[in-house]
Amino acid sequence: MSKSEKKVTSKDEDKKKSDEKAIGDAIIAAANARREELAKEALATRSNKTLPKEVKEKPKEEKPTESKPKEEKPKESKPKEEKPTESKPKEEKPKAAPPSKTDTEEESLPEFEKSFVDKISSQFTDDVEVGYIKENRTRVNVKKEKILEVAQFIKDNLPFDHAESVTGVDFPEDNEIGVVYHLGSYTDPTYSKQVLALATRVPREENPNPGNDSTKLPSLRDMFYSVEFHEREIFEMLGVYFESHPDNRRLLLPEDWADLPPLRKDFRNKGR
Repeated sequence: MSKSEKKVTSKDEDKKKSDEKAIGDAIIAAANARREELAKEALATRSNKTLPKEVKEKPKEEKPTESKPKEEKPKESKPKEEKPTESKPKEEKPKAAPPSKTDTEEESLPEFEKSFVDKISSQFTDDVEVGYIKENRTRVNVKKEKILEVAQFIKDNLPFDHAESVTGVDFPEDNEIGVVYHLGSYTDPTYSKQVLALATRVPREENPNPGNDSTKLPSLRDMFYSVEFHEREIFEMLGVYFESHPDNRRLLLPEDWADLPPLRKDFRNKGR
C-alpha cells in the first residue's frame, strides 16, 4: 500500500471516529435531556402528592344565600296605670212584684170549670185554695177542719153526687199524709166528664196508733156512700182513722197487724 492510500484511510478513520463521537455526544445529550425531563416530572408528581386537596381541587363557588331578615318581636307595651275613678253607685229601681194572675192567664182558663170552682172558693175564701183549673180536671185544697163543711156545700150546690175514688199520699218530709177525694157526677150530663179533686192533709205520726193519735179525718161516707171501702183501705195502708165511719175495720191486712202501715215510705219489709 502506498503512502497516499494510507493517508486516505487514516482520514476516513478519523472522520469515522469524529462522527461516532458526535453521535455519542448527541445520544448522551438526548439522554441527559430526557433524564432532566423525567426528573422534573417526578418532582412535579411528588409535589402534587404532598400538596393539600385545597390546592388540587378548585373550591366550589358558593352561591350567596339570601339571609332572611330577623323578625323583630313587638315590644310589649306596659299598660298604663289607670287611676281608679270613683263611680257613683247606680240607683236600683225597685222591682215590681210579679202579678199572681195576669189577665191572659185568667182568659186561658176554661170558663165552665172556672165557674163552679169560683163558687167554692168564694164561699170559703180563707179555708180553700185552688190547686188547678184545667179542662175536665179541677182541684181544690181544703183545711182538714173544713173538709166536711166544704164537701157538704159541694153536694148541696153542685151536681157532684159520688166519689169515683179516694187516694192517700205519704209526705214524710212535710210530716203529713194527704187524702184526695175524686168527685164525679152521674145525674148531670154537662158534668159527666168532670173530675173534681177535693184534697186535704192530716198530721203524720212517727209511731202511729190509728184511732188514738192525731192522724184522723171525719168520714164522708154519709154524703158519698162510695167512699166506704176506699176510706177503709187508706186507714189500714196509711194509718188515717176516719171518724164516724160505720165499719172502720181493716180491709186487706189481718186485724192483729202490729207493724207500720205498709204504704208509708218508711215501711221496710222485714221478711219471714
